[in-house]
Amino acid sequence: MSVTTDSRLDALSEWARTALHRDDLAFERASEDASFRRYFRIRAGARTWIAMDAPPEREDCNPFVKVARLMREAGVHVPEVLAQDLGRGFLLLSDLGTTTYLRALDERNADALFADAMDALVKWQLASAPGVLPPYDEALLRRELELFPEWYVARHLGVELDAAQRGALQSVFAKLIGAAAAQPQVYVHRDYMPRNLMLSEPNPGVLDFQDAVYGPITYDIVSLYRDAFLSWPEERVLDWSARYWERARKARLPVHGDFGAFYRDFEWMGLQRHLKVLGIFARIHYRDGKPGYLEDTPRFLTYARAVAERYPELSPLVKLLDALGQRTRGMAYTF
Repeated sequence: MSVTTDSRLDALSEWARTALHRDDLAFERASEDASFRRYFRIRAGARTWIAMDAPPEREDCNPFVKVARLMREAGVHVPEVLAQDLGRGFLLLSDLGTTTYLRALDERNADALFADAMDALVKWQLASAPGVLPPYDEALLRRELELFPEWYVARHLGVELDAAQRGALQSVFAKLIGAAAAQPQVYVHRDYMPRNLMLSEPNPGVLDFQDAVYGPITYDIVSLYRDAFLSWPEERVLDWSARYWERARKARLPVHGDFGAFYRDFEWMGLQRHLKVLGIFARIHYRDGKPGYLEDTPRFLTYARAVAERYPELSPLVKLLDALGQRTRGMAYTF
């Protein structure tokens, strides 16, 4: 759609000019995500801002504003909300730059960048309090898992599971939900991955936090290291997980006192996310008409199979993946 026929962009541009009290603004597309939100970078000379367009019939800006305040209060670097029109779904934000962790990470700087990301996550988790954010409860965990058979298996693969297969999958779901619900509960960003972290000062800048909830303590750390768009060798993931565990214990966060038990929670929580994302990527493709996400499904299949093969309790999932023809090969880290 061209700028001249984009009525929402026209309205957003007029609103931003009024909010900033200047007419010399140039707009360019800043980023897209899997939602209906759009982001535009506004330029005026050497200065820049970010404008968010979130159609109110599709998206609600209130959680973004609330979580941004919570994260800033926790000492996490997030965009400042400079102006808002929640009725129309417009936000004017400070600009955290153009370089994401996803773009910047390499074999040499990964330890340092992930250390910064880990420190920011610990600050966020230390600020946790019940009753402030929606609970990441059993009902939500199950709804997310059901995306896998509905969208990935049925819609993408075109397979109808038989009764035995459905029962086996539900038994795995029950184990994953039980393990997640038993974990200590903290604030959860819910998409804490390199694509949503920016190289900035202080580092990192954190984006895409509007879906934050109160839930399992391992969710964000496994999202960081077992990413949708970037894979790392298992030995590095194990090392970084141990570093987080040590940092969290030192900060008196309620992680399990035994690292082996913590890492099991980490892996099982990751598996819940991997299955959910397989469903989400298929839904984005078929329902929302956004191509490209399905290209990363082999990464999540690799993650899921590796975890399921390490735990006998999860062996029904391995058998199901075999029956679906979803065999995977090991993936090295990629940049």
